[in-house]
Amino acid sequence: MTPMDATEFPLLEGLPLPPRKEMERAFLRGDASYDGVFYTGVTTTGIFCRPSCSARKPKRENVEFFGTVKQAVFSGYRACLRCRPLESRDDHPPWLADLMARLETEPGERIRESDLVKMQLDPARVRRYFASRYGLTFNAYCRARRLAVALDAIKHGARVDDAVFDAGYESHSGFREAFGKAFGATPGSTTQPGVIHLGWIDTPLGPMIAGACDAGVVLLEFTDRRMLEVQFAAVRRRFSSGLVPADHQHLRALKAELAAYFEGTLTEFAVPVVVPGTPFEERVWAELLKIPYGETRSYQDVAVALGSKAAVRAVGRANGMNRIAIVVPCHRVVNKSGELGGYGGGLWRKRRLLHLEVSARRRSRSASTATAR
Repeated sequence: MTPMDATEFPLLEGLPLPPRKEMERAFLRGDASYDGVFYTGVTTTGIFCRPSCSARKPKRENVEFFGTVKQAVFSGYRACLRCRPLESRDDHPPWLADLMARLETEPGERIRESDLVKMQLDPARVRRYFASRYGLTFNAYCRARRLAVALDAIKHGARVDDAVFDAGYESHSGFREAFGKAFGATPGSTTQPGVIHLGWIDTPLGPMIAGACDAGVVLLEFTDRRMLEVQFAAVRRRFSSGLVPADHQHLRALKAELAAYFEGTLTEFAVPVVVPGTPFEERVWAELLKIPYGETRSYQDVAVALGSKAAVRAVGRANGMNRIAIVVPCHRVVNKSGELGGYGGGLWRKRRLLHLEVSARRRSRSASTATAR
């Protein structure tokens, strides 16, 4: 199984969409099995939808197709209030349920295209779905699951022979090859390999990818961020670890806290974070954690707080290199003029995050005032 590096973690923008006729048919039928594979923009209304949207269907000539929410939003479309394409949908579509169950119960099994056909699944559709939801090819996802199982078994005391074959590797050489791609080393060069567990979290602002080790969360980014591959490389370098899809207690905690955050009921994250960087970056990130929920600071404010008011640009660079979005709240840093400035996840997300926090704080204050009366 390979890590999620730049060669096997293509963003959706680089992948071809299904043929237009296929997308038109799916949209006109309201086919939910295509949700997450593409989005539909209606030129006459300026609204974009999921394929399954139950709204009245427009004429074919008034329809545009996009591979991501980001593409639709940056093309000037706003989200449909009926199908709500920006909101989270954790469940896989029904047509994929049997395959996902098989992957979880038998992660060591090698599933080939012929196996997908026997399950009455179109291999091309499966590939598009995994690329859209996870940014991984289907085969890369399966390899990552196998390596995660083997590494977890070794970490908890299993014999290497048992772990290798129980995880579905046909030989030690196959395991060593996968290990080398993930860690840049051989299994014998380290007594107990570290590993960064990766998970995908759906949010109202689009899917995010999170990484955690036993010490805490090390990564949280929107999956369409351009710098995602750079952040993966930084995590691998800083922790000398591979990146593999696997469950972890800190990922479960993070998912629950993010859900509460987007509901407006959580103002401070409790999940531990680990963010090694340069000494200056670490000072900037520590200062970000001091910015209260629902408030903002300028880049100059942060520089002054660090005792170096001339370091505004350096603060901006460090802010942009933050690997743990939302939890380490780089979105709360704005220009001195009050304008939003930059944000790796897109200014539209920064605007919505700040609006969410300000609105939640106002509701909380109103509720407190009402109670006091």
